[in-house]
Amino acid sequence: MLLLLLPFISLTYLTNAQSADSAALQYKPLRFTGRQLLIPATLMAGGILLNSNAPGSFKKFVVDTRNNKMPHFRTHADDYLQYAPIALAYGLDAAGVKSRTDLANRTAILLKGELIMTGTVCLLKNRIDQRRPDGVGYDAFPSGHTAQAFAAATFLAEEYKHRFKWMPYAAYSIAGSVGALRIANNRHYISDVLMGAGIGFLSMKVAYWTHGYMWGRKKRINTAIL
Repeated sequence: MLLLLLPFISLTYLTNAQSADSAALQYKPLRFTGRQLLIPATLMAGGILLNSNAPGSFKKFVVDTRNNKMPHFRTHADDYLQYAPIALAYGLDAAGVKSRTDLANRTAILLKGELIMTGTVCLLKNRIDQRRPDGVGYDAFPSGHTAQAFAAATFLAEEYKHRFKWMPYAAYSIAGSVGALRIANNRHYISDVLMGAGIGFLSMKVAYWTHGYMWGRKKRINTAIL
């Protein structure tokens, strides 16, 4: 899928190269605003509100529906799709479609976001001890796959939305499909997925908000002077 997207994206890039380069030169570090908390707060609040183990709860209704409609469904696509936005981001850069942030700072942001996301997910999994819908394990809440997918999608969206207005839609569609597949695979409840999505989104945003852009600063200043 990624290989099929690259030629199309590259063609779009070449068509709009001049305006895109101007947008890249005007780039400023992502600044925190309270409004940006709306999406992750809504997702996480939904995860908490729906995380009821009562027999008639909505999350169990979703699992019962899945078990009745597709009891034998199983795919490993979600194991790979969770990393697809990261692969696409670096693949585009390698193909000559430059991202918003240089390689060193971009990679530092990614690693920071991944550490925040992984630490948060592991802490909650160990503390909450929620049984998975298939009965295998007590580490359901939140969904680690979904958190990874949304962190990766946020990374891809931030790096390329200045060039391609549709990139956030594509990135979050991939992330959303991972969450849907976790439910379809009977590995997670909808509450696990919503919480994971919120954590992944917020973790990568925090990485951008707190990044100092120290790498390459001297080089950029010298270039500006010249």
